[in-house]
Amino acid sequence: MITARRVAILLTAVLVVYLWLLAGRAFILLRSGDAVAVVLGVAILVLPVLGLWMVIATWRFGARTAALGERLAEEGGLPDSSDLPRAPSGRVEREAADAWFEEWRSEVEERPTDWRAWFRLAHAYDLAGDRRRAREAMRQAVDLAD
Repeated sequence: MITARRVAILLTAVLVVYLWLLAGRAFILLRSGDAVAVVLGVAILVLPVLGLWMVIATWRFGARTAALGERLAEEGGLPDSSDLPRAPSGRVEREAADAWFEEWRSEVEERPTDWRAWFRLAHAYDLAGDRRRAREAMRQAVDLAD
């Protein structure tokens, strides 16, 4: 069975191989001795370093998010969206997602320093299809939980 984690591992492995090959090309340019090639080699070498940093940061964030999810599940505090009406595509209907979102947004307003409230708000943003705000809310949850 293909899971999101397996896909993430596969994509990370492909990216690491790509970054390794890119770094290899950069070192070839650096060793050439030609001034233009050396400058290009340095510029190209920045890409694998940034890419590796992004991969590590993303995996750390994912691990911390998963740990918070497990902790919230153990406490019985995970939001249950299974009863929300869904479109034939499987997505929650917009009106229901918006109403559900308002419930969790008001919880964050009442308890702005509670990571659990921010975690549930992130889930609501995700359900409503706003991935950017979902990540921001989840970052807030992770920061508050630390």
